Amino acid sequence: MRARITRTSALAAVLGAALMLQGCLVGAVVGTGAAIVGGAAKVTGAVVGAGVDAVTTSDEETKAKREREQRAYEREQRRCEQRQRQGRDC
Repeated sequence: MRARITRTSALAAVLGAALMLQGCLVGAVVGTGAAIVGGAAKVTGAVVGAGVDAVTTSDEETKAKREREQRAYEREQRRCEQRQRQGRDC
């Protein structure tokens, strides 16, 4: 009789633990799912932000481009003047 009570108590403890672990498992799955969705939202925001940056030009970028173009123009003018001094066409 005593073995039967011990066996029943052990079975009840195992079943109770199994039920509690199912709750933990569901919580872990839901938490992981939320983390994946949140991570995907952050990645999507980063991609959209990078796309906007790629399409738009900042004032600094515009200024740097103008400066590069000006230096290239001046370099070409110096080359042209040098060719003219040597009696060649530009």
